[in-house]
Amino acid sequence: MEQYTAQSKTAHASALARDGAQWNFGSGLQAVTPVSRVSAELYKEHGLSKYTRTKREALTPGHKSPVGVPYKLYSPGAEILKCFQCHSTGPVTVSEKDGIQPFEFGVRCESCHGPGGDHVKAPSKWNVEQPRMLNGAGVNALCGACHRQPPKPGEDTNWKDPWNARHQPLSFSQSECFRNSNGQLTCFTCHEPHGAEPVRTKACTDCHQSPRHTRAVTKGQTCIGCHMPLVKPSPDLQFANHWIGIYTPANPLLPK
Repeated sequence: MEQYTAQSKTAHASALARDGAQWNFGSGLQAVTPVSRVSAELYKEHGLSKYTRTKREALTPGHKSPVGVPYKLYSPGAEILKCFQCHSTGPVTVSEKDGIQPFEFGVRCESCHGPGGDHVKAPSKWNVEQPRMLNGAGVNALCGACHRQPPKPGEDTNWKDPWNARHQPLSFSQSECFRNSNGQLTCFTCHEPHGAEPVRTKACTDCHQSPRHTRAVTKGQTCIGCHMPLVKPSPDLQFANHWIGIYTPANPLLPK
């Protein structure tokens, strides 16, 4: 359902041929997971996903077997509808004949900028939502609608679970850098949302002009490598820990 890379296009074609999948979820940057409609009220998330970094098929995140997980269309938690809502753009509709119908395939402009009809007719910064104008908490809430919201006060979170690294707003909200920025530090401080430009690290040196290190820093080493260490929740996936902090090599999950 996403805009595919060359690798995810290959995964898409093979999944359709092998499993009769009707949709693929994922941009292909990390993985692509096939989803199919089994019956009028039953959908299946396939148990095998195609992973980009390792170039292999393996268990879908959260699955315990390659059989796949069934979802009822009208389950109390509306799980499958939420999947479609986050992996497509615009309102998701349901019909008795055709089942779930995304308004537009893939995560596109209106997912973040809201309805754009007026903006298309008369482009202006005043008739479209601008996430860059939000403060840190606002951006976390916007992105967290699909990537998981930061924990609410008193909410218990298992920070030893490596799968939390998949949910950047969750961990980012815990960082002292974020908490002490008065809302100035956001996802956009380091990331260009409209492309795959390298991560910007200038924000680090703006605040930490003379950092103190107990270990020697090697040439070419960046702040991210040590203070946002890679977490591997499975052999096929890895994510930068967005809880910015000081880590020991033995524990990339929680800062000291």
